[in-house]
Amino acid sequence: MSANADVGFVLQEKVLDAIAQHIPVQIVGRNTKAFYGRTPLGEHLSVAGHCGVVSYEPTELVITARAGSSLAEIEALLAERGQMLPFEPPYFGIHAEDTLGGTIACGFSGPRRPYASSARDVVLGVKILTGKGEILRFGGQVMKNVAGFDVSRLMVGALGTLGILLEISLKVLPKAEPEKTQVFSCDAQEAIRRMNVWAGQSLPLSAVMFVDGQLYVRLSGSHVGLVEARKKLGGETMAGSDSLWASARDHKHGFFRDDMPLWRISAPPAAPPIDLPGSWLIEWGGAQRWLKTPMAGDALREVVAAAKGHATLFRGGDRQGEVFHPLSPALMALHQRLKAEFDPHGILNRGRMYANW
Repeated sequence: MSANADVGFVLQEKVLDAIAQHIPVQIVGRNTKAFYGRTPLGEHLSVAGHCGVVSYEPTELVITARAGSSLAEIEALLAERGQMLPFEPPYFGIHAEDTLGGTIACGFSGPRRPYASSARDVVLGVKILTGKGEILRFGGQVMKNVAGFDVSRLMVGALGTLGILLEISLKVLPKAEPEKTQVFSCDAQEAIRRMNVWAGQSLPLSAVMFVDGQLYVRLSGSHVGLVEARKKLGGETMAGSDSLWASARDHKHGFFRDDMPLWRISAPPAAPPIDLPGSWLIEWGGAQRWLKTPMAGDALREVVAAAKGHATLFRGGDRQGEVFHPLSPALMALHQRLKAEFDPHGILNRGRMYANW
């Protein structure tokens, strides 16, 4: 039996012990994403030691790794074979500390997400430890999903409330090279208009971002394709733009460098600028909008809902209150049924997503 198999069984024993003692547990990797979600209850349960690549098939474009594996090490391994994780995962901690499991549990995706894949899109299978103390596999080449749900993808963004991720199988893609970034000066309304027009055209877009009156457009593809796209778009070509996109991805850009509460607003891509006070950064073709504002959550969410969007308190502010946009009664009932199925004792990351579970 491998050392990592031992770690998996140790985690199982700890969960069974927590069930017996009616003690909730907080699932912790390298703790780089503790800022996200509400503050959970319970004792720390570390999965950081459950790490390492289980299998990698470059010709099949699939990699399977344990949840505690370093995200940086996985990306370095893929880069050696000219491949990448298409959802361009962000690094919110020290670069070497972010884990695969934490990234998938939070459902985080980077600037490439609208043009390649989201974290949820690339998950093929998972091995999980449920709140019943059972180790189960779903998706991939292992077993079919049940009850009409794609269980593997249910775990993406569930923040560990449905199960502890042990192993994750992901689809990978060839690395996109070369890349160029074009820059335009405009206001937010014009930026959103351009983003949506370009999205409907045959252009090698791989990221867009509007901040401080500047619209940045990243293009990825062949040399010939980039030349044609730049002619079509116009704008100024930015030198050394890799650092710009890394700073946007990892929230190291100047926009994110203060203690103001940070809201992530999901909206229809073509929705006009939302009338809320504060500083804005817009990406994902207009579908993801970051807002820094001291405005109260209830009033903010009312305005966002009127624009057919929803708002998450991403960082800062009151972590004891409702961080995520309230669900409709029907959706909340569905979430509660899933929670009861996977974690009937309510011990996994209790309170991380919603106050009542």
